[in-house]
Amino acid sequence: MSTPDPLTLFLVAAPGLEPALIAEAKAHGFGPLKPISGGVECTGDWPDVWRANLMLRTATRVLVRIGEFRAFHLAQLDKRARKFPWGDVLRADQPIRVEVSTNRKSKIYHAGAATQRIERAITETLGAPVSPDAKIALKVRIDDNLCTFSVDSSGESLHKRGHKVALNKAPMRETLAAAFLYQAGYRGEEPVLDPMCGSGTFVIEAAEIARALPPGRTREFAFEHLATFDADAWAEMRVDWAARDVADGIVFRGSDRDAGAISIATDNAERAGVADLTAFHHAAISDLERPDGPPGLIIVNPPYGERIGNKRALFGLYAAMGAAFRERFTGWRVGIITTDAALARATELPLLPPGPPVPHGGLKVRLFLTKPLP
Repeated sequence: MSTPDPLTLFLVAAPGLEPALIAEAKAHGFGPLKPISGGVECTGDWPDVWRANLMLRTATRVLVRIGEFRAFHLAQLDKRARKFPWGDVLRADQPIRVEVSTNRKSKIYHAGAATQRIERAITETLGAPVSPDAKIALKVRIDDNLCTFSVDSSGESLHKRGHKVALNKAPMRETLAAAFLYQAGYRGEEPVLDPMCGSGTFVIEAAEIARALPPGRTREFAFEHLATFDADAWAEMRVDWAARDVADGIVFRGSDRDAGAISIATDNAERAGVADLTAFHHAAISDLERPDGPPGLIIVNPPYGERIGNKRALFGLYAAMGAAFRERFTGWRVGIITTDAALARATELPLLPPGPPVPHGGLKVRLFLTKPLP
């Protein structure tokens, strides 16, 4: 058996958004970075694990590899699991849950039986109880007879920032919104407008990026319940950042035809601490007006048809939206997230080649982006 030193971290991302995560992780000093389907691998120490959870907007969770060994049958798995140094990472007083995945290359193919052996080994050697609701998740992958153990340092998905309470229908997760902003070239130095803002996710994420606010600043993480946790060091890290000044005239705006959504977005911005940078108002696309100030980025996640049942009716909406952008937003870039290239083309905007398909709500969506509009 072996325990890697330094630690191997796997930063999980929605498939298709690995490049955005690499760009963000690199900007925060993580590395070397290796893209893998569904995320990015890098190395670091436990403070790097904490920092990744605190700072990264586009990662959905941070897994930490804590060791591995080979096992060719369940009895061998049981024996070696009892010798594994669980106490180096796990605490006896903290419940855990074990999640095992296997493949046909391994002689141990029954995930349920493997889970039982590992749970029993941890309970009987470390003393930690097992619970399906435990904050600590041990993820075990058995591939070609190699058992790899990782701990989920995040707990709840990182899209749960901790300061957004109210949601509107069909919300986009904060991690996806941040990744699409990065994909659109946004780095916090220009205004952002979402004319179908819903609960305000794009607008709030953009404002937080502009102000350099850590996305995990108000929530709890699973790593706080591990044996490797240093409460004093974490407390210092949690306050050791400085908000960035935002240039005059850079405002983050959202509008929506649903008055209830505007109320929700306004409350969420207040809780996130960016109410002074954001403005939300009740308006339909046809009433959209160009705001004062420099040009920036329009980003919108309009209906796709799959979720409202009548795609034909949407071509008129997309056409009207495109006309409003072309007529009133010279110099602005536009980003449209949708499932259907035909709908995007209905805007008659000068679209660049779309981004990769990204899973969202059981569908595959893409970012359709323009250069600054003429």
